[in-house]
Amino acid sequence: MRRNVLGLLTIACLAMAGCETMTREEQMVVGGLAGATVGLVTANAFDANTNWKIIAALAGAAAGTLVARNNATDQCAYAMGDGTYRILPCP
Repeated sequence: MRRNVLGLLTIACLAMAGCETMTREEQMVVGGLAGATVGLVTANAFDANTNWKIIAALAGAAAGTLVARNNATDQCAYAMGDGTYRILPCP
């Protein structure tokens, strides 16, 4: 199991290195696909039913797209604790 995880991490790192020359839109598409894949794999690992697999894939796609967009603009949203957010440059 540990070898499988290390292999997947290695592949993920190599794939992410290829994203440097992509346009913003391409990064968002790849981020969405990667997020959907992670959501679906996670739902399968927990032996979820079909409805939860769909929800996990959609949530993963949304999260992946947002992460890619934030990386392109180099801005992060920080929760203030009162329900509002501040947009600042990422550290």
